[in-house]
Amino acid sequence: MKKLYLASSIDQTAKSIAKDIGKDPKKLKLAFIITASEVEKGELDWLDDDRNGLIEAGFDLFDYTITGKTRKDIERDLGNVDVVHVNGGNSFYLMLQIRKCGFDEWIKSKVNTGVIYSGSSAGSIVAAPNIEIAKKIATAEYEKKLKSYKGIGLVDFIILPHWGSEYFKDLYLKKRLEIAYKPENKIILLNDYQYVKVEDDSYKIVDVRDK
Repeated sequence: MKKLYLASSIDQTAKSIAKDIGKDPKKLKLAFIITASEVEKGELDWLDDDRNGLIEAGFDLFDYTITGKTRKDIERDLGNVDVVHVNGGNSFYLMLQIRKCGFDEWIKSKVNTGVIYSGSSAGSIVAAPNIEIAKKIATAEYEKKLKSYKGIGLVDFIILPHWGSEYFKDLYLKKRLEIAYKPENKIILLNDYQYVKVEDDSYKIVDVRDK
C-alpha cells in the first residue's frame, strides 16, 4: 500500500503520524533528509525542532543529505529504511538535488513497495506534480538551474504549508496566492497543526488539535 504523510510542520504533527502508522516507531528506521536546509540562512532552530519532534514521537532516525549523492549511493544508504522524511527549507534547491541524483524515481519506486514518504514544508511541496508555488527571492538562483517546475509527482495535488502563519503572511498575499490561482491547480492549504494522510489514491486532512 502506498502511504504518505505530508505536513506543514512535522514538529507539531509527528506524534499523531507515528500513532497513525500503527507500528512501534522505535522499530521503524527513518531517514531525516536535511537537504533543503543546506542553503537556508540564519538560525536553524526549526530544523532542530523538526528533528526533535520525530525523536520525541519515538522514531529511530538518522540525518541524511542527497546532495552530491548518486542513485547507487542512495540505494545503498537508504535501501533498508522504513520511512523517508524529507524536511523543509528551500524547495527549489531541494528539487535540483532530487533531479541530479535520481531521488525522484527512486522514491517513487520505494513508495510503491511500502516505504512511507513523510514530508514537512518543502518536503511536502516537492511531492506535488508542480512546485511553482514555492517561488520566492531566495529560490531564484535554483529556479533558473531547474528549467521547469516539475515536482516528484507522488500526489496529484499541491500543498501550501504554513497557512495562517504571520511569518509567511506577506509571502502568501503578495506572491504565492497569485501564482497558485490557476484552474488546473489542485491546492490543499495546511496550517502547522495539519497534515495530509495519503493511502493509495485516497487522502484526508488531519488536524492534530481535534484529537
